[in-house]
Amino acid sequence: MALDVYGMNVTARSGPNGQAPRCDHLDLLPSVERGAPECQQCLASGLAWTRLLVCLTCGWVACSDDSPGSHAREHYRETDHPVVAALESETTWRWCYIHGKAV
Repeated sequence: MALDVYGMNVTARSGPNGQAPRCDHLDLLPSVERGAPECQQCLASGLAWTRLLVCLTCGWVACSDDSPGSHAREHYRETDHPVVAALESETTWRWCYIHGKAV
């Protein structure tokens, strides 16, 4: 059994085929309906977004960190909703703000 620096069993927490550990926050996500495909804060401020993200806890749509407003991160700071996904339906990319990595 392999242990990490905290004495936790790394093998039990890892994903299949040696992938990064699974994010437990994914197990806590409800099924949500996505909001409109636009960042409301950017529209109100006259900003343009680069990419849109959807909060997987509540469905709020906001701009990504590479957009001038970084409103998705602001939403996380205000709500503690940990996981967002790319709004584009052709991708499975998700980000956990708590772990600071793609999940």
